[in-house]
Amino acid sequence: MKKKNDWSDLDIADLMKKETEYRHELFNLRFQHATHQLENTMRIRVVRRDIARLKTLITARMGSQG
Repeated sequence: MKKKNDWSDLDIADLMKKETEYRHELFNLRFQHATHQLENTMRIRVVRRDIARLKTLITARMGSQG
């Protein structure tokens, strides 16, 4: 899990790229969970929250630019 401060030095494009990476990871985790191959189910929750944090940062940065 990343904290807001760890992403503070990234620009909007990098934040969007990170969000895409997390979305791919979330898809893979859900697939593993459905096939009973996922051992750490808490990882799904952590990734979902990281995506939300990234989206919040992206929205805040886009609002501050306009």
